[in-house]
Amino acid sequence: MKIALLLLSSLLLLCSCSAPEVSHYAEVKPSLDLVRYFVGTTDAWGMFQKRSGEVTKRFHVTIAGRQEQNKLILDERFEYDDGSKQQRIWTLIQSVDGIWHGTAADVIGEATGQVAGNALHWQYTLLLPVDGSNYQMQFDDWMFLLDDQSMMNRASMQKLGVELGQVTLFFKKRVP
Repeated sequence: MKIALLLLSSLLLLCSCSAPEVSHYAEVKPSLDLVRYFVGTTDAWGMFQKRSGEVTKRFHVTIAGRQEQNKLILDERFEYDDGSKQQRIWTLIQSVDGIWHGTAADVIGEATGQVAGNALHWQYTLLLPVDGSNYQMQFDDWMFLLDDQSMMNRASMQKLGVELGQVTLFFKKRVP
């Protein structure tokens, strides 16, 4: 009986920690249009924090976005505080059901995401280089449009279901 009660309590605790559905934000303005927001140049500033809250890496990203037929191409150029650089080129396609699908050279399989209102919920597995080794890390991204030029992003980074840290970014669209 004690084991059953412990299992039930654990299950209730896990369920209470689940994130909201992206549809929760359907009526929140301004509405996020990924193509409209990312076509052109966008700057982003971010940091990685361990579970303890310690900031271990800061970075700046310049994103050049363009639309090619039904694809949104995002060319991301990262500059880290240790002087290292990285590039990731995303190819995003929205399916008829509204789901966004994305690929990049260091993404395992396909990223998927959904937009509702001002929010994008985006999930993928990234091959992350750390100290000469590559690790498959699961990302659970939430992006929130604040106004026409500003967006915030919070991503949980997990391995085997255990959160190792979080990535936080602030995006600012360059206005021509």
